[in-house]
Amino acid sequence: MSVCLVRRSTAHLSISNVASLLICSLLCMLPMASPVRAGENGVAFKDKTAELGLEIPNAAACWADFDNDGWVDLCVSGGVWKNNRGKNFTKVFNIGSSVAADFDNDGLIDLFSWSNLSLLRNLGECKFSKFDLPNLPKCVSRGACWGDFNGDGFVDLFVGGYEDSNAGITWPYLILINERGKEFKVSQTEAKHRARGVTACDFDQDGDLDVYVSNYRLQPNLLWLNDGTGRFEDVAADRGAMATSPGFGGGHSIGAAWGDFDNDGLIDLFAGNFAHVDGRGDQPKSRFLKNLGAGNGYKLQDLGTCGVHYQESYATPSVGDYDNDGNLDLFFTTVYGTASFGRKNNAVLFRNDGKFAVTNVTSSVQLPNLPPTYQAAWADYDNDGDLDLLSAGRLFENQGNENGWLEVHLQGDGIVVNRSAIGAQVRIQLENKILTRHVEAGTGEGNQNELVLHFGLGAAKGPVDLDLFWPNATPQTVSKVSINQRVTVRFGDSTDRDEDLSRRR
Repeated sequence: MSVCLVRRSTAHLSISNVASLLICSLLCMLPMASPVRAGENGVAFKDKTAELGLEIPNAAACWADFDNDGWVDLCVSGGVWKNNRGKNFTKVFNIGSSVAADFDNDGLIDLFSWSNLSLLRNLGECKFSKFDLPNLPKCVSRGACWGDFNGDGFVDLFVGGYEDSNAGITWPYLILINERGKEFKVSQTEAKHRARGVTACDFDQDGDLDVYVSNYRLQPNLLWLNDGTGRFEDVAADRGAMATSPGFGGGHSIGAAWGDFDNDGLIDLFAGNFAHVDGRGDQPKSRFLKNLGAGNGYKLQDLGTCGVHYQESYATPSVGDYDNDGNLDLFFTTVYGTASFGRKNNAVLFRNDGKFAVTNVTSSVQLPNLPPTYQAAWADYDNDGDLDLLSAGRLFENQGNENGWLEVHLQGDGIVVNRSAIGAQVRIQLENKILTRHVEAGTGEGNQNELVLHFGLGAAKGPVDLDLFWPNATPQTVSKVSINQRVTVRFGDSTDRDEDLSRRR
């Protein structure tokens, strides 16, 4: 049994900007520990797939709250699964692999299926209808991401284009600009490289979203720098974002993930490379790229593997703070059960020390050897303050520890800031570290983590201040926020409404 305390008062919060915010907060004690032996940093994972009624394929996954009940739902190729208050899941709709965002700013999260290039508008209660897209160039995609690329308050789409290797075809990427929720227009398309993953982030802190493209076939990766109007220039070579090795034009990149791995307030990049044994020498391995900040032109410094041991068939990376110590950790899948020379390949959970050094903790946190998979996505499906992991068609519940946490749900006004707040960043200062999280809709190869931002706070007792960096808007600060709760922050909402917080168990 768990105990839930609901608090509706917002008197303890102050806002340091003229834009008004509505904060809805809830304090919920962690549930009683499950009888699973604790692993690294007091954390263990438990496979809850069967108990929760999930019957899902081993395909890219997307977490989002489609019915606005405060419990994150799941979309995996073949269906949308409604989360019934953390107790079980029910399949309610059929759809292909997708990424999620509110494209028409009506307060409901919609779905773009990159596997069949279709857009579905959310009608409420997990019901969807097809939304017409323009005639698109033929394209086979392995992933897409949402973001307001032209700063008009509506999210647009970047769709990666892959290949038909047998026919020697490179499919084009597509940039689809959202015309205020009424229609989409193709603004840019080119058959340039063979993309596996696309992911967006404002890495240079100029208020607009840039896009990183992970390319396969030893082709160079691309870092599309946005000028703020939705026009992009590839600056990967200039900024140090190629993620390759001497003698190679690029790597077999499958997916990448943005995250502030050293807690300096700058969002870094992890590039995930599949790396065959090669007679020319080692093919480019996976690597961390450190953001050097404004003083160095926001260049990325290639730090190498930082403890990610070699496996030939690494595929999809996904980052999240599984142990709530404040450091973003890395989960990394593989797609060969047995690689060259009979070597076994398995997915790995790497614990980050906050200084670009990671350690394999897979077995110590009770994660099993998983089969080949491109599926990796984090979410707090049971609303208990720690991140749970979906991979290889299985949902692993995080049994938690005593570290503090805070979850921040950002909502735009749909005028200046898109309703999903994609592209926004939140920073929390803790002694000598700055924890930074950003709202993204697309990571790794075709996956998506929960839109709610999750902060592990370690031994911090709080309260904490939230520094908010909305896309295309003035920064704000929300002061003295108590920890071990979820808060909702709405940009530009001058009403004095509250939301039903009884959903929390």
